[in-house]
Amino acid sequence: MKTESGAVKFLSVSDDVRLGKGVKLGSFVNLYGCSIGEMTKIGAFVEIQKNALVGRNCKISSHTFICEGVTIEDNVFIGHNVTFINDTYPRATTPEGGLKTEADWVAEPTLVKKGASIGSGATILSKVVVGENSIVGAGSLVTKDVPPNSIVAGNPAKILRSVINE
Repeated sequence: MKTESGAVKFLSVSDDVRLGKGVKLGSFVNLYGCSIGEMTKIGAFVEIQKNALVGRNCKISSHTFICEGVTIEDNVFIGHNVTFINDTYPRATTPEGGLKTEADWVAEPTLVKKGASIGSGATILSKVVVGENSIVGAGSLVTKDVPPNSIVAGNPAKILRSVINE
């Protein structure tokens, strides 16, 4: 695929991906089994796995990893190099010593509510809700729910203050 400037754009988008109208994809994206809402922009080097949902009018910045079980609602900003986690106790092998397969594992959900912003380099653990219109500071480790309209930061992320209406 070529961009408007004629540069080659390398994309890996499987046939089972649902892309809304006006979605813009950066180079070197890897999308499979996911759904992306209308007018969302996906930056370069982003991977979005199966059963992940991204809403409308979102911006997903480069080098971000959105795994299975993550739901991102409308109007959400995800900074560069944000990582989502979907397993509280990851293991490569079963107790019997065999390599784990999909049958040995269940994705744990994560929800990012409408209008939230997640700063660059943040890590969001599974079973967490990032509240509506909240802001997660760059580099934060989110280990528990973020209340709506709040700003959190740190490792682990702690509430700093409320979002002031703009």
